[in-house]
Amino acid sequence: MPVLKLAAVFANRRDAQEETGEEHLTFNAIADPTDHLPFASLVLSASPKLIALNEQLCVGLYLVSERAMLNRPLDELSHGDLPASVGIFPVIAKPGLDALSADTHWREVHGPLALKVHSAMTHYYQLQIVHRFFGPAWHGLALCCFDSEQALREKMYSSAEGKRQITQDILTFADTKNSPRKVVAEVAKSESS
Repeated sequence: MPVLKLAAVFANRRDAQEETGEEHLTFNAIADPTDHLPFASLVLSASPKLIALNEQLCVGLYLVSERAMLNRPLDELSHGDLPASVGIFPVIAKPGLDALSADTHWREVHGPLALKVHSAMTHYYQLQIVHRFFGPAWHGLALCCFDSEQALREKMYSSAEGKRQITQDILTFADTKNSPRKVVAEVAKSESS
């Protein structure tokens, strides 16, 4: 069952740590520096305090619907159950395809295909952007999770044919020219005191 959350993306990790407060999950890019990436940190939270963020503090703020495609919802995971390495793929709908149609294909066609082809994934989440407060006009964020960065980089696809199938399917619903590059991240859970 989808869960609504706020998602804030930050240009640097320090702002993400200083501005978010209460219980949340933070996905920090492992790259250093991060200025070549669409963001350095992604914060997911149900806390309404994120609404107070503005464009001077973060790159974008979104209301997202989290779909747990593989494993339990992120809020239900203990520290030990959190994914070790996450590939975060911002998604922009293919030109000529409305956001709802793109999302339906992503959920009903691409999701099951991804589970088959990305057989080394430990967790898989689709964050459908249902409202953009400000920031880049993305339609979703895919969280493809693996037990290590090495597994994410080397075992993303179960076969060359699987990679071809994923690539072909993405072309049917996503704008591959304008969707930003993936961010490889580690996740941390912050709990309220």
